[in-house]
Amino acid sequence: MSVNRSGYYKWLNRGKNRYELDRETLAGYIKEEHRKHPSYGYHALAKVIRDNTGWIFSDNLCHKVCKHEGIKSKCRHYQYRKPGGEHVIYRNKLMNNWGTTRPLQKIVSDMTIIRYKGKQYEWTFFLDVFNNAIIASDTSSKPGDPKPYFNCRDKLLNLLKKEGISEPIYFHTDQGTVFSSVSFNQALLNNNIIRSMSRAGTPTDNPVIEAMNGWIKSQIWADYRINEFDSLDTFIKRYIKYYNYERPMYKLNYKSPAEFTLSQGYRLTF
Repeated sequence: MSVNRSGYYKWLNRGKNRYELDRETLAGYIKEEHRKHPSYGYHALAKVIRDNTGWIFSDNLCHKVCKHEGIKSKCRHYQYRKPGGEHVIYRNKLMNNWGTTRPLQKIVSDMTIIRYKGKQYEWTFFLDVFNNAIIASDTSSKPGDPKPYFNCRDKLLNLLKKEGISEPIYFHTDQGTVFSSVSFNQALLNNNIIRSMSRAGTPTDNPVIEAMNGWIKSQIWADYRINEFDSLDTFIKRYIKYYNYERPMYKLNYKSPAEFTLSQGYRLTF
């Protein structure tokens, strides 16, 4: 290989270079954060490590180290489904136009099942499309209980009144029984809220809430020992605080909802 003897032994005794040592250090940080948040992908891991250490490195380097160490996000992904029909009263007014210019301009909602200590609970929450923040939430152990929907609706109306928002806002949901009911929607329509609904069986019409719904459940399963909390209500409140103020999100350039909102010059509404 045309390498002289002295040069070979100098290289042999030199040990690892700075680049190799930096990769080992980064691998240690990645493993530590992955143990805390197994749901995080390499973008989120890189963002958290940069925030915690001040170390400057690329997401691409983080991806290479994750690949070398066999580190992957433990969240599931979902497949495309064929679209269904529109609601007879509340059409899809947004048609996947999710652009926003301010907080509380477009709101989405859904219900998901949370399992806590061997029992299933229905968790309803409202999401602000501008910053992906959870602005209202409620749970029930009773299947089909409409109370969480109405409680979240009332929290939204109180928030709009508190913030003094008079501009019309969009409220988009699926065609669930409560979401379709006159009693639920009348108060919204009376407060200048435009109703919009996904086509039947078409989660891609509401990708904001559907994507976050899946990620939130996967993250709770992967990162938290939910059954160790005294109550589900205690866990939900703690998780929402973490979600709104700490959780990095791809849509927000890996800022939390609070960080993104403040960076855009708005005060927090949650």
